[in-house]
Amino acid sequence: MKKLLLGLIGSSLLAIPALANESKLKKGFYSMDSLGCMLVQECTENVRRIKSIDDIRKEYPNSDFDLVADEFNSMLVSLDEIGVMVFLGPEKYFPPGHRGVYHTVSNNFYLNDRFMHRSNVLMTVMRHEGWHAAQDCMAGTIKNSLIALIYPEENVPGIWREMVEKSYPKSAVPFESEAKWAGLTEGMTTKALAACTTGKMWEIYEPTPLTRAWLEAEGYIKD
Repeated sequence: MKKLLLGLIGSSLLAIPALANESKLKKGFYSMDSLGCMLVQECTENVRRIKSIDDIRKEYPNSDFDLVADEFNSMLVSLDEIGVMVFLGPEKYFPPGHRGVYHTVSNNFYLNDRFMHRSNVLMTVMRHEGWHAAQDCMAGTIKNSLIALIYPEENVPGIWREMVEKSYPKSAVPFESEAKWAGLTEGMTTKALAACTTGKMWEIYEPTPLTRAWLEAEGYIKD
């Protein structure tokens, strides 16, 4: 099952231990410690939930989000329905260069407020992290820490895989390649999340053979 499911990978899909609060951070802010502390909702200063594009507009009144509003809100509706919350977090809780993270245990994801003032960056990160949530659904349910590929590896355009191979460990490449593709493709994540809300995503997206074997073994797909 190694090629099918992956619980914890890379910098955008994490389930890591965290210290109790900011005062106990051994490595301080801008570290994996502070990120983990935020993910388990122990470090909460200025972490705010995003429920619609209007919340983003309030944060960045000088930016224009009109062109992305519908897609953004559609994703949020589906995420809310499946039990995933989206938060805007302060830069100090993210390691340098991290723009977003999906947490496979809490099933929430966080956007780095340092970068979300640009609509194209906002949508790229939302789609990318939303795709990881969809991968979580593909593994039967988001109520576990496993994810599954939605498409066969060969279906992912090579350009995305080549980009990902430069930044991620080999085991994470198939999953991150899909998310990279989705992050830069309008509507792709919206469709996958809508499928997730049905509870039977694998009836809308044909599972890979290994994914199907897993779903059948776990009782999600019955003959």
